[in-house]
Amino acid sequence: MEEIDAVRSLAALAQALRLRLFRALVVAGPEGHTPGALAEYLGVAGNTLSFHLKELTHAGLVTQERQGRNLVYRASFTTMTELLGYLTENCCEGAACSATDAAASCRC
Repeated sequence: MEEIDAVRSLAALAQALRLRLFRALVVAGPEGHTPGALAEYLGVAGNTLSFHLKELTHAGLVTQERQGRNLVYRASFTTMTELLGYLTENCCEGAACSATDAAASCRC
């Protein structure tokens, strides 16, 4: 993942509703959700949801597929994995470590 892609993804997630929306799609897994189901689950209006889905789609974090008369949105696990890899690429200066080891050795 390039730096500009990481910035775009992080910027898209730097809003509470979009973060909740993305997490809901991660929980849904490969089945995804329709906008109606997401709006009901998150308690938001359809036009608000549409705006935030567009932002997540533009960042590559969400995909959209038409199934008959419905749209189904899914989290892009590929992009999510690439973002996590980008963020942790130089963890512990390249040495193998666990998250616990990294936190314990941090001298911030």
